[in-house]
Amino acid sequence: MIPVTKPFLPPIDEYQHLLQGIWQRNWLTNNGPLVNELELQLKNKLDVQHLLFVTNGTIALQIAIKALDLKGEIITTPFSYVATTSSIVWEGCKPVFADIDPNSLNIDPHQIEPLITDKTSAILATHVYGNPCDIEAIEGIARRYNLKVIYDGAHGFGTRYKGKSLFEFGDVVTTSFHSTKLFHTIEGGAVFTKEAAVLRRMALMRNFGHDGPEKFSDIGINGKNSEFHAAMGIVNLKYIDAIIARRREICHRYDEKLRNFRAGRVSIGAEVDYNFAYYPLIVEDVQLMTRVLEQLNRAEIFPRRYFYPCLSELPYVEGQEKLPVSKDISERILCLPLYHELSFEEVDMICRIMLRAQNYES
Repeated sequence: MIPVTKPFLPPIDEYQHLLQGIWQRNWLTNNGPLVNELELQLKNKLDVQHLLFVTNGTIALQIAIKALDLKGEIITTPFSYVATTSSIVWEGCKPVFADIDPNSLNIDPHQIEPLITDKTSAILATHVYGNPCDIEAIEGIARRYNLKVIYDGAHGFGTRYKGKSLFEFGDVVTTSFHSTKLFHTIEGGAVFTKEAAVLRRMALMRNFGHDGPEKFSDIGINGKNSEFHAAMGIVNLKYIDAIIARRREICHRYDEKLRNFRAGRVSIGAEVDYNFAYYPLIVEDVQLMTRVLEQLNRAEIFPRRYFYPCLSELPYVEGQEKLPVSKDISERILCLPLYHELSFEEVDMICRIMLRAQNYES
């Protein structure tokens, strides 16, 4: 079986070495030394000012919304993982969907401004597949209308835009360190901000609002993460450059073998140092996408329609009809298997099956 992804696992003895220290200290969670060490290593590796290691990427979004005191309406993308929208609703705000750009698949800045009302408090944009949004346009709109900007950077680890980490833009950036991600801590996530006051508030919020053993200075949640998860992150971080390099090779192999396959690619800007987090194809039509998916599944190969369906169709949001690009792309998108251990032979087999399915229909 070939799944859409597999987590990278480091040499087990390196992980066990850190576990021995956890056993000796008997300090399992509550901001332990490995959590602090991971945060420091991530700051140095990513060259960012501030970050907090949290439970997961969804908690990161919820903390960001709460820490910025967002109310009312948040303009967001309909083409993202469900957590982007569900976090907005969970925090008592209303998601307002702006359609996406057909080339980058990110939120289209031209669609944002007409949606702004006196109830709008923020823009929450996803760097889809680790591909940067139109940051200058989004932040220009936010400045004109005094809006906050949160970037959902769940896919953005390792991508750099104009020489900077994607996590250095916006008021708050969130990310996921789930085991399916490029860099993982089994379960986990992080929040990033350049504002020290916002960082302090989020730090309190991830620990129930504790400001000392017997004092609570803010509303909080249990957003902490454990020493065991931090240990996995510390070990995995040593291999991240090799992981990205290998994924780049696999993506180039797909490019070569699928040059005659009828599908579009996501547009990556010239000023982007991309992380190769995913290999998405915008298949020419739904019929071909369905046929390819069926043939791959029959061979026990499992790509993913990521993201499908369009988030405006969720049962707990007020859907919008005028989202033609997102609805069209979500019907035709297909992310192919991509992970560190995927061999060129497996890539070639996947591509042969796809091309046969295409030729069968033609």
